[in-house]
Amino acid sequence: MTRGFYIGRFQPFHDGHREMTDRIAEDVDEVVVGIGSADASHTVRNPFTAGERIMMLSRVLDELDKQTYVVPLEDINRNSVWASHVESMSPNFDVAYSNNPLVIRLFEEDGIEVRQSEMYNRGDLKGSRIRSRMIEGKDWEHLVPDAVVDVIDEVDGLERLRQISGDDGDDATENDH
Repeated sequence: MTRGFYIGRFQPFHDGHREMTDRIAEDVDEVVVGIGSADASHTVRNPFTAGERIMMLSRVLDELDKQTYVVPLEDINRNSVWASHVESMSPNFDVAYSNNPLVIRLFEEDGIEVRQSEMYNRGDLKGSRIRSRMIEGKDWEHLVPDAVVDVIDEVDGLERLRQISGDDGDDATENDH
């Protein structure tokens, strides 16, 4: 049995992430999805909590015909031990999937095989662009699975994102606290 690992912040989980999980599921028997920066929420960069992202992923991954595991992973800010941290928090896995150069490097230094995949519609499917569309009131729902739209609606995530992106008039204040 082969188990694959895929990590992302999933802010929000979008159709590019879905395409990647589908590709991984074709390669392996079981899929582990790590939610990176699980300790971060309520900022423009990371508006959704780990629990909300678990809901998004669980509902979407239920549609896969594979055993899946969703694992929240807090940031530890020590790259030299990051891969070991991931391994200690996750079910054992045989191969990791990533296109992030740092993630690839850290896993490879830890002796973990890493497979890369061509990005799917990266021009439109980028979390920062989707969040900007949400803040600006532009159409964004077509870029994420329906289950993700449902979770964002359920937690009033659109209003949260718009509110935390607001300007309090103080030029010295950053919105991404």
